[in-house]
Amino acid sequence: MSCFHPLHNHLKPPERLNNPFGYVPSPLCQLAAGETQRFILSQDSWQEELHQGKMFGVLVVENHEGVLGFLAAYSGLLANRNDWEWFVPPVFDAQQPDGHFKKEEAVISQINKRLNLLPQSSEWQQAQRKLEEMRQTQAAELSAYKQRMAEAKAKRDIVREAREKDPTLPSEEELAKESQKMKADLRRLKKRHAEALAAQEAIWRNMQAEADALKQERRQRSEALQRWLFSHFAVLNAKGEKRHLLDIFAHTPTPIPPSGAGDCCAPKLLQYAYLHHMRPLSIAEFWWGDSPVGTLRRHLAYYPACRGKCLPILTHMLQGIDVDDNPWEKTTEATPAVIFEDQWIMVVNKPAGMLSVPGKREKQSVWKFAQSHCPKADGPLIVHRLDMATSGVLVIAKTKRIHQHLQAQFHHRTVEKQYVALLETPLPPQMPNEGTISLPLCADPLDRPLQRVDMVQGKPAVTHYATSDGQRVTLYPKTGRTHQLRVHCAHPDGLNRPIKGDTLYGTPSDRLYLHAEAITITHPISGERMTFKAESPF
Repeated sequence: MSCFHPLHNHLKPPERLNNPFGYVPSPLCQLAAGETQRFILSQDSWQEELHQGKMFGVLVVENHEGVLGFLAAYSGLLANRNDWEWFVPPVFDAQQPDGHFKKEEAVISQINKRLNLLPQSSEWQQAQRKLEEMRQTQAAELSAYKQRMAEAKAKRDIVREAREKDPTLPSEEELAKESQKMKADLRRLKKRHAEALAAQEAIWRNMQAEADALKQERRQRSEALQRWLFSHFAVLNAKGEKRHLLDIFAHTPTPIPPSGAGDCCAPKLLQYAYLHHMRPLSIAEFWWGDSPVGTLRRHLAYYPACRGKCLPILTHMLQGIDVDDNPWEKTTEATPAVIFEDQWIMVVNKPAGMLSVPGKREKQSVWKFAQSHCPKADGPLIVHRLDMATSGVLVIAKTKRIHQHLQAQFHHRTVEKQYVALLETPLPPQMPNEGTISLPLCADPLDRPLQRVDMVQGKPAVTHYATSDGQRVTLYPKTGRTHQLRVHCAHPDGLNRPIKGDTLYGTPSDRLYLHAEAITITHPISGERMTFKAESPF
């Protein structure tokens, strides 16, 4: 079965490839995704595994004969295979049973088994138990002997006091000899226990050394295998230039590629297209199945390529192709409206599409606006931030002292914030009209700036919500975590409804329908409690 699937339609192909890190799927990609989804449904043997979730991708291409069609791919393995017909093959096939990767993987698996069996062995458990028993016995005997010494000393003290009346009692010399003997006996007891304990600890250390050696061997083999694998992952770009992943990631913050790098949909699709002289026209990735724990994924929703694994790879692979700019990174030219200003603070209404502070590339930001509007300000200016896509009230400090005062208010959570959001779809009728969401958050290290819910590693994040119609929601964040409101709305354990226009956790629209409507602070100079408002534009 061929990997190239013709598309019979009258839709005009796009002139430039869409940006894989920010896009709305083209009509052609939606057709290709629809055909792919029908094929997935026809494969009964996959359905149980696919409930756990899998990312699929499609790439609309024009083949060397000028025929329009598409390629399809899945990330990683599917039912323990990477060579299913109908889908493009991996960039590098590490799953060959007799290949170096599988052989070395088997060796590492055996090391894992040995490590798991060691603590279960009778020798390991006996040595561990005997060492603990010896420590307890030593502590008990030493404690008992020290008690005897204390009692003997108390008796000697009584003898010393009574000897003036009764000369027949032991002399001071005899009492001193008794004390010295007991101290010597204590030293001998400690030495005897220490020698026995040292011998048993040596036995235990030797057993642990075996485990440590296995762990070191496992780590060295795993690292060597990863390097070998990534040195064989050589990806092309449209110019025909080839680079392996170790070279591509060498100058990134993570010089060793993350596990699974190169096995995502986009690199597979582009590699196959280049190898077979096909012209990439449009790309999209969609999720199939349940959402992974912590990460927000919705069945059949489209998602951008991950940044942690794919950004360095695709930066190379897309060279030589005309690619659209990322529309989600497009900034506005609008100017913040000043809501309030005195000689210490300024409060503005930030428009959607404007950064709070400058990014890596020079872009308009509230910081730049404040710098030009308040040229004599000597403070850091920006006290808190709003996402680029979020509009609303932002407080600016004009001096360093004011900045510190305001930041302390945020730190001690005395600042009150109120947001308004429009959800993609209304809440179900059984959902309470108000409540509190508490879902701890942390960054997704492989797909920043996305955040994930993590009950173990996440930092506390609490949001109160209220709604009258089930779709327009007022949000009161009690903490200030990155993307807190967006995740708390979208997550199944939150409102289970993404905010309209949320390109990260929902579906793109003309804007993110999230607005910081009001903020209440204590004025750093007057001490007055002040509320600043900016009416929602939607």
